Amino acid sequence: MTTTWPRVWLASWLRKSAKQKAFSALLALGVALAAMWLLAALTLVGLRWIDPPTTMVHIERRVQSWFGPQPNPRPYELRYHFVPLEQISPDMQHAVIAAEDGRFYQHHGFDWQEIKIAAQEDREGERVRGASTLTQQLVKNLFFGTGRSVLRKAAEAGLVPVAELVLGKRRILELYLNVVEWGPGVYGADAACEYYYRVPARRVSRQQAARLAAILPAPLRRRPERMNSYSGIILRRMAQTGW
Repeated sequence: MTTTWPRVWLASWLRKSAKQKAFSALLALGVALAAMWLLAALTLVGLRWIDPPTTMVHIERRVQSWFGPQPNPRPYELRYHFVPLEQISPDMQHAVIAAEDGRFYQHHGFDWQEIKIAAQEDREGERVRGASTLTQQLVKNLFFGTGRSVLRKAAEAGLVPVAELVLGKRRILELYLNVVEWGPGVYGADAACEYYYRVPARRVSRQQAARLAAILPAPLRRRPERMNSYSGIILRRMAQTGW
């Protein structure tokens, strides 16, 4: 009886040495990771023209609402509607940049100056800020969710240059402002303005924009009305930049 190909493959695998098996496993892993990177890169190319219907953070929060533990005790309700950048007030745009990535228009995806400062604070045990740019945060939101790991950081680093190259600063800002988490089930500037202030993003005031930007580092724990100190810092940064 003719031996089927799975049996031939299994017999060949069993005859391999431990080093050969390890090499084969690493090769298979490398091919799988390369395929995943290529798929993500092609997705970024598509996002130059197509607005994302969802993100990994959206999916993660939905799954958490089914199985728990939930970050927020209220029933999960998705609030997400994509709007063009022209429908988000300049004050909202500037407040987010001032709060999250002051050198957004100067770097190419990685802010090495902030990375250096953050590394120094880590060594001194006084870490008070993150060093992730808007581009890094966008890639994380789209593909990786809220988890933290060295592997995730490495994968993110491989996609950030692609995002900068194919999307450009304007589209990166537009995507970020529309997909970022701003509260329990609240994603994007327009949904956040409606949820917290009952106004569309194009009509949000300067002070309201600063308060909304202030909650971005911890949107499930912070509330805009409590952000008196940090929103003041953001407003001063905006003024110093000429915004």
